[in-house]
Amino acid sequence: MENDPTGATDPASPGGPAHPYDLITMGRIGVDLYPLQTGVPLAHAETFGKFLGGSAANVAVAASRLGRRTAVITRTGADPFGDYLHRELRAFGVDDRWVTPVDAYPTPLTFCEIFPPDDFPLYFYRQPKAPDLEIHGHELDLAAITASRIFWMTGTGLSAEPSRSATLAALAQRPESGTTVFDLDWRPMFWESPEDARPHYAAALPYATVAVGNLDECEIATGEREPHAAARALLAAGVRLAVVKQGPKGVLAMSADGESVDVPPVPVDVVNGLGAGDAFGGALCHGLLAGWGLERTLRYANAAGAIVASRLACSSAMPFPDEVARLLAGGAPGAVEREGGRP
Repeated sequence: MENDPTGATDPASPGGPAHPYDLITMGRIGVDLYPLQTGVPLAHAETFGKFLGGSAANVAVAASRLGRRTAVITRTGADPFGDYLHRELRAFGVDDRWVTPVDAYPTPLTFCEIFPPDDFPLYFYRQPKAPDLEIHGHELDLAAITASRIFWMTGTGLSAEPSRSATLAALAQRPESGTTVFDLDWRPMFWESPEDARPHYAAALPYATVAVGNLDECEIATGEREPHAAARALLAAGVRLAVVKQGPKGVLAMSADGESVDVPPVPVDVVNGLGAGDAFGGALCHGLLAGWGLERTLRYANAAGAIVASRLACSSAMPFPDEVARLLAGGAPGAVEREGGRP
């Protein structure tokens, strides 16, 4: 991260103030190992697909597929799975210059079970500690983070040191005029308890301009579970846009200027709901960067999430613009995924 040989901290280099990224994400990465059969318990699954995973990495992939310049700040193990993740990020068009190895810990693995339409248990293998929690503040390229048009961080990044302090240091560098997204990303297995998480969420919220989360995540961040109350509590904490995902009831968004939009979901036959939220996040960033209105942005993000929910994988299922446009126009999401980051 620091002393990067590409010179990313140079104002004239990619990522510096003269050439900012559209989106820099910071947080979790790993390898997803998903059974290639649906409705089969993990104990009986025999064949698996290997995919790039992790919320921060997936959001960067989703925005890249929609034509945005993206990069991710994270860490992997110094192992073959780490090499695989570098290769995948590059294939998807995501800059991996700030993805560095940690000798002490292996690259995380995540298994899932797939029981459509709404049961997708996850099994995280991040012991004794995940490398992406070993991000240090002194290693950050603060010039690039400051200059990025959108900076995206996650609740998981607050769950342990040194990642917690590094995340807060990055947030402190963001300009008030910039867009800083707090993906509330509550994963109970990464915390001692909800009570342990709440003060750290409260410390990060004042730096964010956008907060995104489902009802469980909003409750951790605000103590409120009713969607409108949760959105108002997020606005009171200092964000300018609160996005509350309500599952089959759609998405509610409220802005600090008083706008409120409730958008229904896009109906699809769900194959695997995992990754739909990351597709939503990447498309949300795309709409914010494009300067679209709130309702248009949410409808687009909902469609992107629906496409991923209709497919087996996560990262490789992220849609291209023509696929989102087709679904919004009333077409089918399509079942055939294009390879890598290329159409």
